[in-house]
This record gives sequence, structure tokens and C-alpha cells, in this order.
Amino acid sequence: MPSTELYSTEHIKRVLEAALLTSHEPLALDDLSRLFEGSLERATLHMLLDELKTDWSHRTLELIQVASGWRFQARPEYGVFLSRLNPERSQRYSRAMLETLAIIAYRQPVTRGDIEEIRGVAVNPNAIRTLQERGWIDVVGRREVPGRPELFATTKAFLDDLNLRSLTELPPLERFPQREMPLDF
Repeated sequence: MPSTELYSTEHIKRVLEAALLTSHEPLALDDLSRLFEGSLERATLHMLLDELKTDWSHRTLELIQVASGWRFQARPEYGVFLSRLNPERSQRYSRAMLETLAIIAYRQPVTRGDIEEIRGVAVNPNAIRTLQERGWIDVVGRREVPGRPELFATTKAFLDDLNLRSLTELPPLERFPQREMPLDF
């Protein structure tokens, strides 16, 4: 491919747009840079993505940045209509599983024992397994204590599914009501 200097900014944006619209996964800057054989600087690439985001600001799709890269997705206001195309029921998670996920997200890395101490009840092994199968949590190491328990943390897939770029975008904990007694599920 000839140098990107031979292409106009608009042409480069169209190439980026085509790649993002046809990809099933978010594309990282390194992936997008490969479209131009690495000859496009990251700062330029980021600027063009921001322009592309602005170009699509009044359309039915939006360009967003998530933890693992950039992707196009339908704007939230169209979700109710699009869900009619795939009437599958979304997976329901128990309150205990959501509490476990929240503890991992806000306190990571944590052990099963840490989760049990915070919740005040034993962690159902199925909750951990389900979150791992969903790709939302993973083992990131072992704590250097007797028994060397596994340390759990959230994954990029968790952030991507929640449309977050990083954990700093999680809502602050003080927005959630505090319970006096742990729930036993």
C-alpha cells in the first residue's frame, strides 16, 4: 500500500469506518494502524477517530471507545426496536452473583475469601464459574499466603460489555445504598 501521505484525510477516515463497521470485535489502535502498514501515527489516528465519532454524532450508530478498542454500536434509543429482531431473553443474574461481580470490580484483585468476608456468606462456586465463562472475570494471580488462593479481577470483556474504557468509569460506590445485613442467597 502506498504511503498514507498519498491519501486524503477523508479517504483514511473511510478506511477506518469500513474496518470498524465490518469488525465483530472492538479494534485497538494497533489493529487500526495495521490498515496503513503502521505508517499512521497514533496521535493522528486518535484525532481521525474523534473526527469520525463527530461525523456520526447525528446518525443511528455511534462510534465509542471501550477497553479493548473502538467500535460502532447502535445508539441506546434504538435498543428496544433492535431487541425485537432477537427476542431471546437476556441472561438473568442472581443478586448474589451481581454482588460478587461488584465486589470483584470495585476491590480487585480479590480472593474468594475476600468476597465472602465482604458479603458475609459463602460464595457459590457456580457464581465464580458463570462469571468466568461469561468472560467478565479471570484469575490474575495468587495471593502470597498459605494456600495461595486465586486472585480474581475483571476483564476487558467486562468493560467492553458495559461500554467502559476503564474501571475509573464505574459509578462511585457512595451512589449505592449500604445494607446493614448481608443477604443470604
